[in-house]
Amino acid sequence: MAVQADLELNLDKEQFLARFWQQKPLLIKQAVSHFKPPISRHELAGLALEDEVESRIIEHRDGEWLLQHGPFRTADYQRGNPWTLLVQAVDHHILEVAELRKLVDFIPQWRVDDVMVSYATDGGSVGPHYDNYDVFLLQGEGQRLWKTGQLCDETTPLLPHEDLRILSLFECETEYLLETGDILYLPPGVAHWGIAHGECTTFSIGFRAPRVNDMLSRFVDALLAGLEPDLFYRDARLESVTRAGEIRPRDLERVQAQVEAALDQARDSDWFGELVTEPRYVQTADDDDLAQARILLQTEGESVALSPEAKLAWQQNAEGIVVFANGESRRFSSTQMDMVIALCADWVLDEAALGAALGNEESRALLDYLLETGCIYVQ
Repeated sequence: MAVQADLELNLDKEQFLARFWQQKPLLIKQAVSHFKPPISRHELAGLALEDEVESRIIEHRDGEWLLQHGPFRTADYQRGNPWTLLVQAVDHHILEVAELRKLVDFIPQWRVDDVMVSYATDGGSVGPHYDNYDVFLLQGEGQRLWKTGQLCDETTPLLPHEDLRILSLFECETEYLLETGDILYLPPGVAHWGIAHGECTTFSIGFRAPRVNDMLSRFVDALLAGLEPDLFYRDARLESVTRAGEIRPRDLERVQAQVEAALDQARDSDWFGELVTEPRYVQTADDDDLAQARILLQTEGESVALSPEAKLAWQQNAEGIVVFANGESRRFSSTQMDMVIALCADWVLDEAALGAALGNEESRALLDYLLETGCIYVQ
């Protein structure tokens, strides 16, 4: 899958990372010159009719915010009040939408979540809210007014609602009117409120940020799996007790020292790569399809391409590299690094590169692993 020749972000990337990333909003006028939205509002509405696509409609009616989950019927689009259709992970279904992720390829790929696409009627909105992740809001068709406000966190008051996190108070600080090709970057926690000016579409390139408690849980699980089970607390040269029943500061110092010593034994960081490449949607490989893909790879395949929904990353260590594919991990020698980088950078191995890979036993094993995990497909 080739990236469109004119798909380039008009941005000083180093300056952006130093001054704005996870710090403050930034409006990038004509961020994508001559941008042609890769999916129309009509195609988006059609996609939301399908069972396997996650979609929602948010309608503002009589002062209330109403939520309906898809899949939808055509009749669901006939509404008398302002409404917004949001379709999650459109990049998993439309290759041209997946290419939009290339706009932010200067940020680690494992941080990218998906591209959500929304359509709104005139006045349509999802209300004032905040997110816990970074997002680039790329304007497609039409215009949308974005208002940004206060910095929020888990203590910020919300309106009572079972499913939506609407702010009970929005303090507008800045307004931006986005037109086709404009981008508004928003860091986590910044209150924002988008309102459609006429019919419009927006492409939201969102980033995943693993929760610290999830990272800690995975770290501890990995640590416990490799820790000697018969290792016990020790207190040689124990001081005599002077107050019955007391847990003394010196006891706690020993505990802390022994726990820290155990933590220092954790050298395997595979848990992190597995966590950040876990797919949002469960992907089960069909045995027949996998067998057919293996045959095609060895016989008629001219190239392999990265699946648009694939989560692929890698990490170098002293022994070679660890390749993380859709939540799985496997070790390979450093000779496979170039092929993994090529797939991550170009999303394709052409006929020459594929032919060279098939001539190497370990490369064939790597390709088979990527087929099994659903990260690549044969063309």
